[in-house]
Amino acid sequence: MTGLRRLAIGLCASIFPLAGPAMATSVQTERIQVEPRDVAPSSPLIPDAELNEATPLAEPGTAAAGATDAPQVMLPKVYYGDAELPKPVARMRAQLLEAAHSGDMERLRMVLEGNELLPTLTFGEMDDPIDYLKSASGDEDGYEILAILAEVLEAGYVHADVGSSQEMYIWPYFARTPFDRLTPEQRVELFQLVTAGDMADMNLTGTWTFYRLGIGPDGTMHYFVAGD
Repeated sequence: MTGLRRLAIGLCASIFPLAGPAMATSVQTERIQVEPRDVAPSSPLIPDAELNEATPLAEPGTAAAGATDAPQVMLPKVYYGDAELPKPVARMRAQLLEAAHSGDMERLRMVLEGNELLPTLTFGEMDDPIDYLKSASGDEDGYEILAILAEVLEAGYVHADVGSSQEMYIWPYFARTPFDRLTPEQRVELFQLVTAGDMADMNLTGTWTFYRLGIGPDGTMHYFVAGD
């Protein structure tokens, strides 16, 4: 039995060699080169769904599409009513409105003569302020001027040149607002004061030449005038 066992072990060893160091195996490989995407390092990736004519990509080192170096004009804040007015200014505005709505030019005279100084009503010569306003009105009694005065004071206003010697509350705000920056709602307000023909003339110079009114912070009325 012992001889047979040795014979069997010898045969197994010849058929199945004892485990040794693993044999090296040569595997043939192929190097694959991936081409990089043509995207500038400083340009953010934009999803394909957003790449359309409205969002063009800017060239590296250039300004973004649609950008402009033109300075933006700061629009003045527009106020309505008298809640934001100093008391002296609100008082003068109320007196003028009362006189305008009364339909009595002599009541307007009382307000003008009670002012600290006679306000500018024309850039030309003037003797009597009420006589002048009547002559400037479309009717001989001055009702048109009173109506314009009321409409101007009931429009929005701006607080201009704050902190300077020229500080003023100005009605209507169109006198200090670029015409091309007006909103649709503001354009409706504008045409409550002037006609399209008036506006066409003013667009030529970009200057508000219809009636405007200025009151200083101390309540002094400085002008109610039309023209350049």
